[in-house]
Amino acid sequence: MWSPRLAAWDAHGEFVPGSDEDGGGRWHFAKQVPQEGWPLAWRDVRFTAQCTPFRHLGFFPDMAPVWDWMRAMLEGRQDAASLNLFGYTGVGTLALSGCGPVAHVDASKKSVAQARENAALAGMAERPVRWLVDDAAKFAAREVRRERRYDGIILDPPKFGRGPGGETWRLEENLPGLVADCRRVLDAQSRFLFLTVYAVRMSSLAIGGLLEELFAGLPGRVEHGELAVREEGEGGRLLPTAIFARWRND
Repeated sequence: MWSPRLAAWDAHGEFVPGSDEDGGGRWHFAKQVPQEGWPLAWRDVRFTAQCTPFRHLGFFPDMAPVWDWMRAMLEGRQDAASLNLFGYTGVGTLALSGCGPVAHVDASKKSVAQARENAALAGMAERPVRWLVDDAAKFAAREVRRERRYDGIILDPPKFGRGPGGETWRLEENLPGLVADCRRVLDAQSRFLFLTVYAVRMSSLAIGGLLEELFAGLPGRVEHGELAVREEGEGGRLLPTAIFARWRND
């Protein structure tokens, strides 16, 4: 609905999405891009950005303030246990790994392999991280049965996805059960859960209400809103990217 900020944009490439539920689409490149990707950094975390088949670049820049916030919630800790579900290429995992052990879970072998490569690139290969190729919902349910507890959880589910065993994930159907299991591995001493949701027709009020309902028995408070990235230059607009809800206990 907005007018372009620039009259012309000399892009190296453009991703043209497909129309199927699994995503689809492809990149169209006007110029050469490095096949090995671009080296980037956030704070002390180094990682590689690449043009992926799913339009992503291997990281989400709107998450940068979230990584800062999580670190602040665990400030001073070196024994805080964290869980990163749908961990993707691991930037959030590495951001948390300085505060204690992290369980990094993703159904994609390729994403987990890239996360491990990012850990090596950042000099963090020896950090206490469990790199797990697993279905997030099944893993969370097993952690409940094992009576595990965590100090913080970051949860970044897709709208639609498939697990390593062909399991189907549909956000509107499966999210309430997954968040309920996440609640069961948190307690009154835990610090946070951060949930982000992309590309759906719902308000942050919906996921905020879900957390309010499930976290009613714990101290702390629930907040919700939107994530965005800001355009460069004077008067740069906020470009909305996702909705979020978080429980914080500080």
